[in-house]
Amino acid sequence: MERLEVRELVYFTAVAEELHFGRAAARLGMTQPPLSRAIHQLERRLGVALLERVGRRVALTEAGAVLLRESRTVLNAASAAARRTRRAGRADPRLVLAIKPGGDGGLLPAILDAYQAEPGALPVELVCSFGERETLLREGRADAALLHRPHPDLTGLDTQDLLTETQLLVIPRSHRLADRTRLSLDDLAGEPLPRWPGASEGGSHGPEVHDLGQLLHLIALRRMVAVLPSSIRDQLRHDLVAVPVDDAEPTTLVLAWPEDATSPALAAFVRAAAAVAGNVSAGSPSTCGGT
Repeated sequence: MERLEVRELVYFTAVAEELHFGRAAARLGMTQPPLSRAIHQLERRLGVALLERVGRRVALTEAGAVLLRESRTVLNAASAAARRTRRAGRADPRLVLAIKPGGDGGLLPAILDAYQAEPGALPVELVCSFGERETLLREGRADAALLHRPHPDLTGLDTQDLLTETQLLVIPRSHRLADRTRLSLDDLAGEPLPRWPGASEGGSHGPEVHDLGQLLHLIALRRMVAVLPSSIRDQLRHDLVAVPVDDAEPTTLVLAWPEDATSPALAAFVRAAAAVAGNVSAGSPSTCGGT
């Protein structure tokens, strides 16, 4: 079986991203001749051309584009493995959970209490992020994350659905739509919506938002409106109102973790979260909302 060395992938990725041997060599802290030799040797071993060289210009071949995509996956996985290994060897091990402030559907306090009752439970470190929770998880900086479908890419992750909620439009009390009892997405035409970190801009053209306090403050200042899960009602300021949006797709709170994870502490956390979510579902309709 043909084996590629991590060093070869690092070299190739630098050249493929820079499309220039000189810049790639400078990025790697080495001279250009050994880098060129390493890429030639890699091409000979694989039996395919990875780069097209025309004078000083460098371009990826189809095979090179495939190797670049696969190299990034491997290098990211190697970095994540190193981070998880270092964290597992800490003198004070802990479970790191990435969350969006205000984005736990009100379940997190009960989940943390249930988890601490599990044998072998670790202290839970909370990392707050609006738009980078999947990245924290994939990079090995977090053991689990609370995410919301339908937006994130869940490839390579295992998940447990916790709570499905209808969505509301959060607006100032002085807004033109504040007296409505129900809305549709068409009613929001032209309204500035928040831009979430790391997300494509799409139809959102309001300010970028990094935390819940900033979001609610900007809404109160009439800089934007936002469509949010119905559990946000409990966190609204007195100068804001929430109106149901009938045709907004329901959002599902999910607990996500790497699909190859084998941590007993993580497994116990998943069990605790599922039990809390099950108790909530048994006591109320599966889709939360209100009029």
